[in-house]
Amino acid sequence: MLERGDYVDTLRPAGAIQTVTENSFIKKLRASGRSLIVFYGSQTGTAEEFAGRLAKEGMRYKMKGMVADPEECEMEELTQLKEIPNSLAVFCMATYGEGDPTDNAMEFYDWLKSGEPDLTGLNYAVFGLGNKTYEHYNEVAVYLDKRLEELAATRVFELGLGDDDANIEDDFITWKDKLWPAVCEKFNIESTGEEELIRQFRLVTHSLDEIPKSNIFTGEIARLHSLENQRPPFDVKNPYLAEIKVNKELHKGGGRSCLHIEFDISGSKMRYEAGDHVAVYPTNNSELVTRLGELTNANLDEVFSLINTDTESTKKNPFPCPTSYRTALSHYVEITALPRTHILREMAEYCTDESDKQKLLLMSTNSQEGKALYQSFVVDACRNIVHILEDISSCRPPLDHICELLPRLQPRFYSISSSPKMYPDTVHVTAVVVQYETATGRVNRGVATTWLAAHRPLPGQSNPRVPLYIRKSQFKLPMQTSTPIVMVGPGTGLAPFRGFLQERASLRAEGHPVGDNVLYFGCRNRAHDYIYQEELEEYERNGDLQLHLAFSREQTQKVYVTHLLEQNSKQLWDILGNRNGHIYICGDAKNMAVDVRNIILKAIQEEGGRSETEAAQFLKKLESMKRYSADVWS
Repeated sequence: MLERGDYVDTLRPAGAIQTVTENSFIKKLRASGRSLIVFYGSQTGTAEEFAGRLAKEGMRYKMKGMVADPEECEMEELTQLKEIPNSLAVFCMATYGEGDPTDNAMEFYDWLKSGEPDLTGLNYAVFGLGNKTYEHYNEVAVYLDKRLEELAATRVFELGLGDDDANIEDDFITWKDKLWPAVCEKFNIESTGEEELIRQFRLVTHSLDEIPKSNIFTGEIARLHSLENQRPPFDVKNPYLAEIKVNKELHKGGGRSCLHIEFDISGSKMRYEAGDHVAVYPTNNSELVTRLGELTNANLDEVFSLINTDTESTKKNPFPCPTSYRTALSHYVEITALPRTHILREMAEYCTDESDKQKLLLMSTNSQEGKALYQSFVVDACRNIVHILEDISSCRPPLDHICELLPRLQPRFYSISSSPKMYPDTVHVTAVVVQYETATGRVNRGVATTWLAAHRPLPGQSNPRVPLYIRKSQFKLPMQTSTPIVMVGPGTGLAPFRGFLQERASLRAEGHPVGDNVLYFGCRNRAHDYIYQEELEEYERNGDLQLHLAFSREQTQKVYVTHLLEQNSKQLWDILGNRNGHIYICGDAKNMAVDVRNIILKAIQEEGGRSETEAAQFLKKLESMKRYSADVWS
């Protein structure tokens, strides 16, 4: 399962929970007189952001808080937390992939599953971050909440479940506003009343003669000069600066754009398999960056650092510092994201017009009126921070505070559309250029695809380069080459299947027995957006592919891949039920993937003669055997 914009916080080899003293969160809590610790399992940065907000709010309830990454902590110390009076551990945990914990929570999750620690006296609360369009909705948080109770810990407040397909911000605010009264009751404490708006980072401005130019970050993810002095292994903190060798348009009309891009990874020592993902670090639009500088009256070339006021925190800066405002806005912060309510709350303090201030304050509240206004003004109108400052003209926050509040710019993930059997030195990507008009008449553009569309190789010029790394996936071809496969991938959902077909065709050419390859592909119009048409039809002619095509807008009644799949339920059951075949789904999680799942269940019942309960069990078995795989996004 793939969520667009997924972000891996750290990649360390899994193993025993580390025991070095610097990882002692108990020691840090005691040294700084804290009783609240908020752990996060974060893949896109949202859980980390929520954890930070909870830790900050603890001050209102005389509970000094600390944010902690489980991967950087000795989690066995949870057994000792009870020794700190009125202590509380809150877990903000995202579910990722096929119901998996995030990379930075994997070791902790495994420890809880395999061990039997006595957590008597541990007070806890859990908030989960998930997406209802995925089958394994909030599985990690649900398990964690139940497991902690089984290990004799005390649940202070009920499990909160956030749904990113609806309004996860609303879910979080509603939950935390009920959490604090429960905490007050448990520990017999009271709110201090007014919230305190405390900056987490302090600003240090550097003069040009104070810092050598070579010590200023210019877009590196973690290590200074890492994009100039490239050293493997390449991963989330150390991406490879890959050359764009090919960047061409796949659509032949219809008003939309779809790119075929080939990244050169020769010399990187990176390896990939068909079905893996590539993470691309994008650069924000320079016009938006310039506009944000204008709206805040800032010198974008000024060099600055933001330094954490919490000396115990492992996160010394929100992003690599020192750097210039231009670099921070281009490479480090998410300026096109819709600002969450806590950002609006802080921005309100910089309004000179009272009505502007009240509007921002209202949107940051949990009231029905405030929620409705936030939904219409920010969410429905797709206003980013630039648009909000343009439309609330008396709000003029300092740029350093905006840089502190905005989330970190995340890599964008794409299913790789090639096979190393055919292309060992290049990684191919198939991506629709995101562009749409908002309710305010503005045009919003996707960060990564807009940048990629503007960076094409030109004769006589050096090729553009982009930082990237490979992320392994569970979306894999069967071990036995003779196993038949069914692939359902409308639009750019075709991407991983292009890699699968290249792989299977290469294997057949080498003399291996290869099972049937059945592909369901759909688009709007054969003449406009039938991508890789020549390749697919060549595979069909060669006997490498059975191709089922749906062109939704070529007739009065729309026809989709799901209609064709339903018509071929006999073949579907034969492959899955009689021939031990595999089925793969790639594309839209919300509608297409759900429909395909239901069609499979129907085929198992009608063609396989199973009851509804037996069909559900059969499908569950397919999933557990990795014979049903989904690489979907919402």
